[in-house]
Amino acid sequence: MGKLDGKVALISGGARGQGAAEAHVFTREGAKVVFGDVRDAEGAQVEAAVRAEGGDAVYVHLDVTVEADWDKAVRTATERYGKLDVLVNNAGIVIPRVPIEERTAEEWDRVMAINAKGVFLGTKYAIPAMRRAGGGSIVNISSVAGIGQSAHQEPAYAASKGAIRIFTKVTASQHARDRIRCNSVHPGPVDTEMLHSAMRDPEVLRRRLERVPLGRMGTIDEVVKAVLYLASDDASYVTGAELVIDGGALAQ
Repeated sequence: MGKLDGKVALISGGARGQGAAEAHVFTREGAKVVFGDVRDAEGAQVEAAVRAEGGDAVYVHLDVTVEADWDKAVRTATERYGKLDVLVNNAGIVIPRVPIEERTAEEWDRVMAINAKGVFLGTKYAIPAMRRAGGGSIVNISSVAGIGQSAHQEPAYAASKGAIRIFTKVTASQHARDRIRCNSVHPGPVDTEMLHSAMRDPEVLRRRLERVPLGRMGTIDEVVKAVLYLASDDASYVTGAELVIDGGALAQ
């Protein structure tokens, strides 16, 4: 028995890193998965790899800032598999930190569009499908940047992740009556390509890890296990919650 037997999941940002890992783990746990990204070649490779393992998954092009792409992704899930039970709003970007006065409006808008608007659009299009299915689970990937350690955060990224945190609680409160749960996951520094692209200087990464009591980066597997928990019926009484996976960073 898998934790997601009989469920249909939609995952954004699924062509690499954490999103790709979620596609693999969710199918191993019994789900049928639609996952999307803008990296079509990489997405096709992930689909092939999942299917080679015996999983049932399909890749779709999904720019999370485009409503038509979300509409198509949700319709792919409902038309191909009959329903939608789980949404993981995983897609996101981070940009190198600069002082606020040096951040351009265009850079700010791009981060907010992908990280915050993308979560809104995914939720907007998933809710009607989940309501028809009798309920569901939405898992929004935020960050410790959306809660604290503010002196060390990139402003646009932190603002976008804070928006996800509050939007999660609004969604949970307003759609509990639809039996739709919504929770946020708040990783600290995780060993991903995105983290290393933002912290190319090893000294910068070393200083970042000094603010993590466990003294190391997290792993994708550690985050995906938490996402799986929230997506599954193991978390049937959990909604509006913040699950922090940060090696103790926010405890300081």
